[in-house]
Amino acid sequence: MSNTREQKLEAFGKLLDVLDVLRVKCPWDAKQTNESLRPNTVEEVMELSDALLGNDVQAIKKELGDVLLHIIFYSKIADEQGRFDVADVCDALREKLIFRHPHVFGSVHVDGADEVTQNWEQIKLKEKGGNKTVLAGVPSSLPSLIKAYRIQEKAANVGFDWEQREDVWAKVKEELGEVEAEMRKGDTDNEEKEFGDLLFSIVNAARLYGVNPDTALEKTNRKFISRFNHVEKRAHENGRKLNEMTLAEMDEYWNEAKEQEKGGK
Repeated sequence: MSNTREQKLEAFGKLLDVLDVLRVKCPWDAKQTNESLRPNTVEEVMELSDALLGNDVQAIKKELGDVLLHIIFYSKIADEQGRFDVADVCDALREKLIFRHPHVFGSVHVDGADEVTQNWEQIKLKEKGGNKTVLAGVPSSLPSLIKAYRIQEKAANVGFDWEQREDVWAKVKEELGEVEAEMRKGDTDNEEKEFGDLLFSIVNAARLYGVNPDTALEKTNRKFISRFNHVEKRAHENGRKLNEMTLAEMDEYWNEAKEQEKGGK
């Protein structure tokens, strides 16, 4: 059963109280800074990502708590420096949500989620202290695959996109042809450039067809790991080393793993 609004606010207040005590009495918590916490925050977000991909409800709850702790911790540090506190963070977020949803809190009419997304980018450009260009909001430290997706998504939201999504396949084929041509030439620098263009076009195709390429690739990574672990396990059971086996022998175990997946084992 869901907690009441009062219970939720009470729980949040108790969490703030605990962090206040830890900041004073725990040597580790007391010495933390924005710089020292940042790598831990990245790790916590990745752990939350793992839990979400695994659809593990208990793990999601746990990792959300860890991420929330970091949000409160950064706010606490800023409060100690007289800059802002967690209430200011909440107020700023509330104001931003209201400003970016004029179709909910104002008189703007929208027809569907796509139009909401398009309006979102235009509104961000109008915000005080907001992005000055469409792509300014894409963090430079994002992993390349996610960054490519966000760049394309933001550009599309202001109309820079394919008129028909099917047209993207011609671009993918064109980029693949250019990769093959550079491979035949053996020009290393151009090979890298054309591979980048090919990957960018594939990310674009995924976006146009409603597939998140980062999620798709991670699921394939996990599938490969699972199947390869099976190959390694079966080889060990038969007293074999992988580097002593033929590809055909490894393929036999690989196909076993695929059959097990189909059977839900």
